[in-house]
Amino acid sequence: MKPRLQTSLGQHLVMTPQLRQAIRLLQLSTAELEIEIASAVESNPLLDWEDPTPIDTLPGDGANGSGNGADHDDAPPADASPWDGDEPWYERIGPADSDDEPLAEQVAEAETLHDHLLWQLHLSHLSQRDRMIGVAIIEAIDDDGYLRETIEAVADSLRPDINAQDNEILTVLHQVQRFDPPGVGARTLNECLQIQLALLPEGTPGRDLAKKMADGPLERLPRIGVAGLANELHRSHEDIELAVHVLRSLEPRPGAQMGGLSADTYVTPDCVVWRQQGQWRVALAAGARPRISIHRGYERMIRSASENDAIYLRGRLQEARWLLKSLEARGDTLLKVMRCLLRQQSAFLEFGDQALRPLTLREVAGEVGLHESTISRAIARKYVRTPRGTIPLRAFFASGIETGTGGEASSTAIQAMIRRLVEGEDPRKPMSDARLAETLKASGVPVARRTVAKYREAMSIPSSQDRLRIG
Repeated sequence: MKPRLQTSLGQHLVMTPQLRQAIRLLQLSTAELEIEIASAVESNPLLDWEDPTPIDTLPGDGANGSGNGADHDDAPPADASPWDGDEPWYERIGPADSDDEPLAEQVAEAETLHDHLLWQLHLSHLSQRDRMIGVAIIEAIDDDGYLRETIEAVADSLRPDINAQDNEILTVLHQVQRFDPPGVGARTLNECLQIQLALLPEGTPGRDLAKKMADGPLERLPRIGVAGLANELHRSHEDIELAVHVLRSLEPRPGAQMGGLSADTYVTPDCVVWRQQGQWRVALAAGARPRISIHRGYERMIRSASENDAIYLRGRLQEARWLLKSLEARGDTLLKVMRCLLRQQSAFLEFGDQALRPLTLREVAGEVGLHESTISRAIARKYVRTPRGTIPLRAFFASGIETGTGGEASSTAIQAMIRRLVEGEDPRKPMSDARLAETLKASGVPVARRTVAKYREAMSIPSSQDRLRIG
């Protein structure tokens, strides 16, 4: 079954410019969204800022606020405490950079296209061998999202550790091509477009003809025009125009969507999580739900305006309505994903990294009824304010390793165990990687020595020899 593009309501839609706008807004950070909205309000007279609601008039607990549900309030009620204690939530929620900006806590790390792809790779269900092949493929992908190296060159980069056959590399490449952003890992423009077209639902108007045109006829469009393609393919003028519209809605440079944040970008939380009466709750932060609306004055002018002015105003009105709808879908999707993460990782919020259970994009996608690429966009560069500080939504995901009891432990939890063991060791007799592996195995978590070494290095923990302290 082919993956399909879906809205937050699970509906299958044609990839229209409006849907592309919704997808683009979904993957923006809150800071980027604020800039986008300000630009839209400035350029569209049919959009206007709403008057801010006084803080003392905000409802404390909305009608949707049962269980792990989420209100659309800017923040938790002032009397809600994350630990059900006496202090208000904002006193116990974590450190801030300054007294003046309690919700701009830390500098964001820049995320590149390769970071984004490697993160998805390590959450996949591929074998260790296939993951190593996947790393080699991702390293060969350029900033535009294309695989410019040949399959033979990728195979050479893997030797002598892995002697991979061409069909093995192609199999892993097809898995990488299913990652977000759509079209990544393509070797040609045609393949890039075909990957994106395959994501559209069966029966999408113009999809099948667009796939046929992408195989070659599209290159002749500038020379022979729509009429020439219609004659060549024996299709109507309208059919060709519809297929061209579908093709133009695709992204010829998928990697360009993944511009990294600059190193001096401050994080603004997209959601706020707190605990009330023993239950975890979530709400959108103020910046994730911009207060804009249709300017009713200009809307009423359409009826009495001249024909040209009315056409202009109707166009801007349609753009404003689509923007508001896209923002609502963005908020709904973000809350839906966040509620799922609260259900799956409540122990992580209670006890920290050691309690993080294995969780993948596929599992969340299946639970909330969305495609994996939608989940990936929804959590990209998003942060949530929790009692443990402001953390990226990516922190709620981790690959798993089977334990001796038949369950799974997340890689993050295992790293936390290693860190705890190192912190508690005798500095005059530090534990070697082999000893750490034996200790973890005795605890029911069988991990190879080389895996321990990899995790230790990832946490910047020196080797046992470098940790030795005498005296």
